Amino acid sequence: MLLYIVAYDIPCDKRRKKISDLLEGYGQRVQYSVFECQLTHSKFKELCQRLRKVVKLEEDSLRFYPLSQHTLGQVEVWGVSPPVTSFPSSVII
Repeated sequence: MLLYIVAYDIPCDKRRKKISDLLEGYGQRVQYSVFECQLTHSKFKELCQRLRKVVKLEEDSLRFYPLSQHTLGQVEVWGVSPPVTSFPSSVII
């Protein structure tokens, strides 16, 4: 499981709302156009498939930044914002 930072710049209000609503189902909004999504590989692929149906690549911009549990501790948060999403302390396989 990885924590993905998803940032977007969508000029169309209607499409931006659809993308925002979709991302809210997968993670937590941390800034107006930035989400933190804790996802398995299969959930990440599912999210990407759903986003591809909405995004217009010739107009829109989306970025996915994966963070592992190792690099998560290096994230700095300044100012007023929700805490960084943390990984569960144990994983049952």
